[in-house]
Amino acid sequence: MVKYKWVALSNTSLGTLLSSINLNITLISLPAIFRGIGIDPLAPDSFAYLLWTLMGYNLVTATLLVTFGKLSDMYGRVKLYNLGFVIFTLGSIMLSLIYGQGDIAGIQLIAYRLIQAVGGAFLFTNSVAILTDAFPPNERGKALGINQLTFLVGNILGLILGGILSAIDWRWVFLVNVPIGIVGTIWSYLSLREIITPVKQRIDILGNAIFVIGLTLILVGMTYGLMPYESDSMGWNNPYVIASLAIGGAFMVAFPFVEMKQKEPMFNLRLFKIRDFAAGNLANFLSSIARGGVTFMLIILLQGIWLPLHGYKFEDTPFWAGIYMIPFIIGFSIAGPISGILADKHGPRYFTVSGMFLTGICFIWLAHLPYNFSYEEFAVIIFLMGIGNGLFGSPINASIMSSVPKEDRGSASGMRATMMNIAQTISMTLFFTIVITALSSQLPQQLYDMIIKAGGSQQLATLVESIPPTSAIFAAFLGYNPIGMMFNDMPNNLKTQIDPNTLSILNNSSWFSSAIAPPFMSALAFSFYIGAVLSFIAAIAASFSEKSYVRKANQI
Repeated sequence: MVKYKWVALSNTSLGTLLSSINLNITLISLPAIFRGIGIDPLAPDSFAYLLWTLMGYNLVTATLLVTFGKLSDMYGRVKLYNLGFVIFTLGSIMLSLIYGQGDIAGIQLIAYRLIQAVGGAFLFTNSVAILTDAFPPNERGKALGINQLTFLVGNILGLILGGILSAIDWRWVFLVNVPIGIVGTIWSYLSLREIITPVKQRIDILGNAIFVIGLTLILVGMTYGLMPYESDSMGWNNPYVIASLAIGGAFMVAFPFVEMKQKEPMFNLRLFKIRDFAAGNLANFLSSIARGGVTFMLIILLQGIWLPLHGYKFEDTPFWAGIYMIPFIIGFSIAGPISGILADKHGPRYFTVSGMFLTGICFIWLAHLPYNFSYEEFAVIIFLMGIGNGLFGSPINASIMSSVPKEDRGSASGMRATMMNIAQTISMTLFFTIVITALSSQLPQQLYDMIIKAGGSQQLATLVESIPPTSAIFAAFLGYNPIGMMFNDMPNNLKTQIDPNTLSILNNSSWFSSAIAPPFMSALAFSFYIGAVLSFIAAIAASFSEKSYVRKANQI
């Protein structure tokens, strides 16, 4: 058993490494991937591809995690964890074999990412449960902290590999997962074993159907709510979005009432009567809303504004944005294992509460930064934010998993992961809505005024101000200068009317960044204040956990 726990840790850490590399390597490489498959970021429907590539993965994992957790309790956590490696690897191979251009390739990209997400859901659900089974209560924080460190190592590797491989060929971004997946598949089949005897039950078909349909409708509605609809910059007035959210919400309201009447429900709702489980999941949920979309917004801030203003070409900004976010990863890497080890001895409460409080302070600090900030100050803030999230992560997860009976760990881990994924989707939706609303109301006039100031005609200013805010964000994120792309598609008779000095000013990458910066930063500051409030509430929720999950686990 002493030897096996380290085998389990190393194997689940390999799965964590695979998923974390995939997360960042895809994010950093999206410009190369979209160029490779011929997606035009200024085309009306292109924003949908960005949203579904980023959020579709979360949608699938969020809807499947609880079901997969229950199946793991019924048929074996190791068995389904192994299956996750296989599916994830097959999805990576399929992504590297995308053919065609434009919409056909974009649909394949989304579909194969969803297949990857199914494998990721199996890995994500079972890795924490397998670790909890393998390690005694007084070492679970340490194990989860080390596993968390692996996740951060994968993040850094993803940033570096994404910059290198996407410059060679975008297909290598997906192929790099394959050898890791093959090794992980073989090793997990040979080395892992079931410690907890699976509990045979009937599958709760009705409960699963209600949960999956309801959550899918809500998440799909949230995703399409961010897409333009008719003359609106977003789709919250779209009848299909409203209906999707309303029907999905009705399903989710019905879910607990249906489950309470089932003899063998898909999820034991009584687990929420356990204080550590309920408080820990609430704190995790709030903290995931606070940080989920903000990380992405910080990358857009770097790529679309700060780096171009400091002389970086748009095509180089995706890689450097990842590099400049490394202080956050370092802070997380330092605090995660240390807090896990100390929480095993002193309990999680001090670390989870202080971690979220520190994160809230960092959000307020970020809200006061100007758009042309000093990178040294920015690096200190995100480093401390990484420390705060690292202090929080492994202790809260150890507290949640140690609070439930061993036969429920799979479904408990699934619910924990589901709530985090839902929160991240809510976060992306919330912060995108805030930013797009601000840009829709302020960016057209800002562009118009700056065109006139640069010596452009009213006709040119009217044309440029019509750029949809979603297209502007998409283009900046992918490393394109939206103004330069618009000029490429402009009629020749209008091009010849533009003064060469004006054209030179507008084609400078810093011009668009200066135009988008004021409205973007005002929206981002509001988002940061929301993040701060959520972090402080998460700290309060975390304070209700038991002083020692080790003592609690020994009583179960």
